[in-house]
Amino acid sequence: MTTTPEHHSINYIELTVSDLDAAKAFYTQAFGWEFNDYSPAYAGIKGSAGGEVGGLDAMSPARPAGGPFVILYSNDLDGSLTAIEAAGGQITQGPYEFPGGRRFHFTDPSGNELGVWSEK
Repeated sequence: MTTTPEHHSINYIELTVSDLDAAKAFYTQAFGWEFNDYSPAYAGIKGSAGGEVGGLDAMSPARPAGGPFVILYSNDLDGSLTAIEAAGGQITQGPYEFPGGRRFHFTDPSGNELGVWSEK
């Protein structure tokens, strides 16, 4: 089953990566993501409801400043932090509290910065 895209909602996120295999290994270990391999330089990120939600792009140069900032949701923020560190990610901020819950930021092995938040 695939979901119908919603007007003005995020539909697909591409992350530029310096090493596709390392990026896939990181996101698989940290979050259990699965991929559709299209070429040695591009893999689609499989969505939980079918289809794809994004891609890893090793064809384009990484965007060290001004690239996309993606925030992921977690049911277990501390567990996600531990998994990210174990996979080779670097925590860059937090965890910290904010009005909606708790959040932290991290960088992946290619230097992309992302965030993870939880209501708890």
